Amino acid sequence: MNRLSTGDTVRFLNTVGGGVVKGFLNKQVVIVEDEHGFDVPTLISECVAVKPAGNEKPTQLPEEKNVSGNATRAASMPGATAGKKEAGEEKQPEETPEGDKITACLAWLPLDIKSLSSTTYECYFVNDSNYYLFFNYMGREGNSLKIRYSGLIEPNTKIFLEEIGKEDLNEIEKVTVQFIAFKRHKPFSAKNPCSADLRIDTVKFHKLHCFHENDYFDEDALVCFIMRNDIQEDRLHISAVDLEQAMIEKNRQDGRPRRTRIEKAPKEAVTEIDLHINELLDTTAGMSNADILEYQLSKFNEAMNEHIHRKNHRIVFIHGKGDGVLRDAMLKELKKNYPKCFYQDASFREYGYGATMVTVK
Repeated sequence: MNRLSTGDTVRFLNTVGGGVVKGFLNKQVVIVEDEHGFDVPTLISECVAVKPAGNEKPTQLPEEKNVSGNATRAASMPGATAGKKEAGEEKQPEETPEGDKITACLAWLPLDIKSLSSTTYECYFVNDSNYYLFFNYMGREGNSLKIRYSGLIEPNTKIFLEEIGKEDLNEIEKVTVQFIAFKRHKPFSAKNPCSADLRIDTVKFHKLHCFHENDYFDEDALVCFIMRNDIQEDRLHISAVDLEQAMIEKNRQDGRPRRTRIEKAPKEAVTEIDLHINELLDTTAGMSNADILEYQLSKFNEAMNEHIHRKNHRIVFIHGKGDGVLRDAMLKELKKNYPKCFYQDASFREYGYGATMVTVK
């Protein structure tokens, strides 16, 4: 198990993001304050320490230094943030016209879709709305519930929950998802809390035709909706007969024969740009630090301008960990010159702590 201490800077192992350790709920769960000031309960095993607590003053939980009693409950709620940032200091998430009605789902992606009999699957929770959702993803054992993931998800994003193998499928045949919805620093329409009991047909995990194109992933996925347009799904277990009938109905509506094959366009690859100066120039003789930074930013802007018209294209800029000067300069350029583009930390598993992924919008 990772040995973490209050004040350590951590990255999440199986999803983007991270933050500073504020305290511990118990021996398995740590409270991490992310870059937006949210307190995110996270399994210790899902955190990787990238910077130990040093000269910086560790952030304490509200009211008490150790997490216990009411302080524990306050830290686990989305409104409990250290420093109590003013509304004007925090960038509001981009909203969509249809996002004021909540759509949320679970999605499973096979790591090797050509080997469904042996592959493992990644499970994601998708929040297709303009609301923050504080949620619990739980397995059911008889009349009891067991938390598999608990956390806060931002508007119009998806979050990695777990990776499961073939031998674990029986554990997710019955799951419960609960969430409450809210917006930060602005008025919003109240939404009823959601508590959905799902029966997952795990036989589908072994059938290729059950994985479909979708709005949330580049890869085909098995998607189970929890709520669509504010309406909670009452029946998520779809039988083979229901699926067959739905396919027949769809073909009647669009006029295409049932067995017409639809060729997919090839998936667009992610563009990787390495901004390490030794990858851009053979020598830096005679160049000051400012000259080097200016040259790196010129290559950054050159890549952005080259791909800016490719909607939803993803570019990974590899800048290294360093002292953060290049990364901060990149973010200023993004906010100033490319405000519609979405950016986030690139996958820690693929790139480590030193890359930023930009999605062209």
